[in-house]
Amino acid sequence: MLQSFNSTNSSMELSSSLTPFSKKLSDISFSSSFSPFPLQLYPQPSKPKNLRILAVAVGPSQELPRNSPQRLLKELAHRKKATAPRKKVPPKRFILKPPLDDKKLTERFLNSPQLSLKQFPLLSSCLPSSKLNTADNTWIDEYLLEAKQALGYPLEKSDELGDDNPAKQFDTLLYLAFQHPSCDRTNARHVRSAHSRLWFLGQYVLELALAEFFLQRYPRESPGPMRERVFGLIGKRNLPNWIKAASLQNLIFPYDDMDKLIRKDREPPVKSVFWALFGAIYLCFGMPEVYRVLFEVFGMDPEAEDCQPRLRRQLEDVDYVSVEFEGNKLSWQDVATYKSPEDALFAHPRLFRACVPPGMHRFRGNIWDYDSKPQVMQILGYPLAVNDRIPEITEARNIELGLGLQLCFMHPSKYKFEHPRFCFERLEYVGQKIQDLVMAERLLMKHLDAPGRWLQEKHRRVLMNKFCGRYLREKYLHRFIIYSEQVQDAYENNRRLRNPATTAVQQALHGLSYTVYGKPDVRRLMFEVFDFEQIQPKSV
Repeated sequence: MLQSFNSTNSSMELSSSLTPFSKKLSDISFSSSFSPFPLQLYPQPSKPKNLRILAVAVGPSQELPRNSPQRLLKELAHRKKATAPRKKVPPKRFILKPPLDDKKLTERFLNSPQLSLKQFPLLSSCLPSSKLNTADNTWIDEYLLEAKQALGYPLEKSDELGDDNPAKQFDTLLYLAFQHPSCDRTNARHVRSAHSRLWFLGQYVLELALAEFFLQRYPRESPGPMRERVFGLIGKRNLPNWIKAASLQNLIFPYDDMDKLIRKDREPPVKSVFWALFGAIYLCFGMPEVYRVLFEVFGMDPEAEDCQPRLRRQLEDVDYVSVEFEGNKLSWQDVATYKSPEDALFAHPRLFRACVPPGMHRFRGNIWDYDSKPQVMQILGYPLAVNDRIPEITEARNIELGLGLQLCFMHPSKYKFEHPRFCFERLEYVGQKIQDLVMAERLLMKHLDAPGRWLQEKHRRVLMNKFCGRYLREKYLHRFIIYSEQVQDAYENNRRLRNPATTAVQQALHGLSYTVYGKPDVRRLMFEVFDFEQIQPKSV
């Protein structure tokens, strides 16, 4: 009985569930022969239902042939296992979290400082998304007085000012301006996002401020040299010099010597803080204070050798400039403290005189003035209704507006080589900068929870040059551009040549509307007339 149990047990260990198996131990044999297949089945000719199983034993010292496919596959699998990279765990902030329910989301927005100031919507949109915590207040108590002293501001807390004063939020914005992406506090979401929104606004504030300054300081110069002057002053390579001149480097790099850092570690934090700083100053004190900090605190010199434009062939300018510019090179104090008179024709009269030469009056009554100007003014909604004390002021403004519109459509190929300023280039320059700033303000107020880098990409995509020209062509305004005869023939059938001119005219129109009616009219043109955001319904 014990023997039958052993034989049954052995057969159970070697049997297969797929084939019938013989109960006799004599049918099972073990072979010492080697075969490339580890298991071989030999059917019995006499009994087709019973199969003989041969177990093959491979010696440990025996290896597969060198050219054997099995060996190659085995080596390849071993190599892949050895060199496979380890999976990196994503950072904690990139792991998706379940969305907040409606109640918590409502509480978060209603308690946010971004919705606290109804009379200053732009300033309110640049405040942090949540209230400052203990770590934020610790930095303010320790370092803010040093920053305010270096920038020339009173050391009292700004919270003591009235609610109707935008400078009440200056302490908060100044703290956020110094929290660059490489500092300790950048891990806090409300600090990181608010700082990036400030530098997103500040870069366009700087560009517009210096564009207006150089246009009035050099009334005969073309925009090319002026762009080089601006880059010489606020290019990222020169920003560490200005930060060091104001003794702010210890607030940006509290643990490092700024002079010993390599460029890629030194310039990005300095640029981020520099831009955010002027975003905060602009929001709290306006453009005059931007000029004071630029030229008084940082000590920028527009006549310095390293910010002069390169030498180029200059066209002889035989035309007059406005009386206030003749023989008088304006300083930054003249630009910062200038206030237009009560009965001024324009919102920015001196900037208008710097961009539109007095000699444009010779074009009054020409064919474009009678044929094209009424159609252009009808499409753009000009002239705007303004309550003037004297009717003659309204009439004079409309005449100057018509001359400015004709200048906006005057291509450089027409008169520039004989009269360098009789083209749209200077109006295009200021229009490009005010267009950037208006769109930046719009995006900040529209997307309260968006970080600065996302806004920067959105801004770039909306204001691409090909889109600006397309908006002008959709209104069929490109038909009124004044070309020379040679250029007219070349542009008629060449889209690549024609489209940059339409982009320049679009930006020149924004510059003219800014100098004549101010920033609100630029918003009207961009978002109501030309629909830059592409949100208005289209006619089918």
